[in-house]
Amino acid sequence: MARGDLTDEQWTLIEPHLPIAAVGPIPDLRKHFNAVMWRFRVGSPWRDLPQEYGPWQSAYDRFRIWAGQGVLQHLMEAMIAEAAARGQTDMGLVSVDSATARAHHHAAGMVLAPEQLAVLEAAVEAEKGAARRDKSRKTGGTGTTHVSSGDGSADGTAPA
Repeated sequence: MARGDLTDEQWTLIEPHLPIAAVGPIPDLRKHFNAVMWRFRVGSPWRDLPQEYGPWQSAYDRFRIWAGQGVLQHLMEAMIAEAAARGQTDMGLVSVDSATARAHHHAAGMVLAPEQLAVLEAAVEAEKGAARRDKSRKTGGTGTTHVSSGDGSADGTAPA
């Protein structure tokens, strides 16, 4: 076990939240997880992954699968919930770094018409409701949103 790899106690908390393959358990699951942690802790390219973690392509592929399926987000939420249940959370450690949480310079001073703002707020609320209902980001609709141009028409064309 390399420095920084998961202990047995940590692995028992994490393993139940990782998916198994369609054909059964993945034999190198812990090694892949440690490889992903090593890569992000060190900040190196995937190709520089040490040999002890196996082929870099395998670790990268596993990471992409987990990221695409939302496994890492679910794992983070589960670990926070577990820490809270144990009374081990410290919200004093939570902070927002202004170097990473910045708006694009084009967003400064953006002005919206009241009608546009109302439509955007309604769309955000509708998406939040859909995400709460089925735990996904899909809204189940056609994916189109009609935005009023402010002239009374629903599709932006002038009324006849």
